[in-house]
Amino acid sequence: MRIAVDVMGGEKAPEAIVQGAIESVEEKGLEVILVGDEERIKEELKKYSFDHSKVSLKHAGEVVGMEESPVEAWRKKKNSSIVKAVELLKEEKAEALVSAGSTGVAVTARLMELGRLEGVIRPAIAALMPTLGGVSVLLDVGSNVDCKPKHLLQFAIMGDVYARHILKKSNPRVGLLSVGREKHKGNELTKETHELLKETSLNFMGNVEGGDIVNGEADVIVCDGFVGKVIIKVSESVAHTIGHLLNGEISKGLLPRLGAHLIKSRYKEFWKRVDYAEYGGAPLLGVKGVGIIAHGASSSKAIKNAVRVAKEFVGYQVNKHIVESLKNYA
Repeated sequence: MRIAVDVMGGEKAPEAIVQGAIESVEEKGLEVILVGDEERIKEELKKYSFDHSKVSLKHAGEVVGMEESPVEAWRKKKNSSIVKAVELLKEEKAEALVSAGSTGVAVTARLMELGRLEGVIRPAIAALMPTLGGVSVLLDVGSNVDCKPKHLLQFAIMGDVYARHILKKSNPRVGLLSVGREKHKGNELTKETHELLKETSLNFMGNVEGGDIVNGEADVIVCDGFVGKVIIKVSESVAHTIGHLLNGEISKGLLPRLGAHLIKSRYKEFWKRVDYAEYGGAPLLGVKGVGIIAHGASSSKAIKNAVRVAKEFVGYQVNKHIVESLKNYA
C-alpha cells in the first residue's frame, strides 16, 4: 500500500513530517511517497536509516501557506505539495494521502480533482474524541460552516460507517449535538435534523449536550462544521491548559514531585489518551480517494499515526461502505 505524504504542510515541516513518514514504513506492507521540495527532503533523509525500496519522492516546488484562500491556492499553485499529492491519488499512484497543511486547501483540492462519492451532498471531517469509555466520532469539524438538515443526516450515516468499520462498534449510538436533550430544544437546524434521524434505522439516541461528547454517552456525535471546529479547538486548549497547571502544581515541592513519581505510569497513560498525536489525524469522509488531515502542529508521532489511520481506512474499504449505506438510506 502506498501513502502519499505532503512533506511541506504543517508548522514543523519538513523535519517532523519526514521523520514520521520514515518511522511509518516499518509497518509491514506499507510504502510512502514523500511529496515536496526534493532537495530539502533528500537532506532530511540523510538523518535516517531505512528501506529505500519503501520510500519514493515526488518533487513539488511550491508551498501553500495557511492564510491563503483554498480555491485560489488550488487554482494558482498547481505545483504545490498538497495538489501534487492529490494528483497521485487521482492517477492511482497512491492509495491515500496525509497532510498537516491547510485544511481548506486539502479539502478543496480533493473535491476539485477527485469529486464526491456517489450520493454524497457534502463531505465531512471526522475527528476522534477521547471519552470515559474509549473514543467517539465527532463530525463535521470544519469542512462545512453552514449546513442543512439533509447534510447532518448524511454526516450521521457516514459517522455510523466509520464507527462500525474503524472503531469496531457493532451498533453505534448516534447523537445530535444540541443545547438540551429534549427534542424541542435547539435551533431550527437541530430540530429538523432530529426529525430526519429518528426516521432512520440508525441507533439514534436523540439529542446530546456538550458534556456528552466526553462522557461516552454516544459513539457518533453530529453537528455542523462551525460548532465542531470550535469544540476541537476548545478541547485542545483545555488539555494544554490542564497540562501546564498540573506541571506547575507538581513543581511546587518535594511531596508533589514524589507523588507524581509514584503515579508516573498512570500519568503517562492519561496524557496518551488525550494527546491528539495518538489519533494521527481526521479523515475527510464523502470524497473519492482517502485523505487524512493531520493537525497543523503535528509531531513525527502524529504523522506516523496519521499514516496508520490512512492504511486502516483503505484496508477496511470505508468509502465503499459509505456509498452502500447512502444507497440504502436513499
